[in-house]
Amino acid sequence: MRWQVVSDTPAVHEPREGSRGGDKRTGPTTFYRQVVAELRKVVWPTQEQLRTYFIVVMVFVIVMMAFVSMLDLAFGRLVFALFTGNSNQ
Repeated sequence: MRWQVVSDTPAVHEPREGSRGGDKRTGPTTFYRQVVAELRKVVWPTQEQLRTYFIVVMVFVIVMMAFVSMLDLAFGRLVFALFTGNSNQ
């Protein structure tokens, strides 16, 4: 059985009209206008959402710091006990 890849979109096989393989560059002013236009589309969070996100991230970071600290302490004591034979010193 022979498999054939079929695409419905001509963009996969053919470049756009007027395009020479993507080697045309955008000028700085056009780039700036496009950036400003995209930033106008952004839905910025409200003050309350920003505060909530900040608190959630800080709680997560603190929990992860505590978890990693406990692992570090446990592995440190384990290694110390393995190599010295006494972990109370």
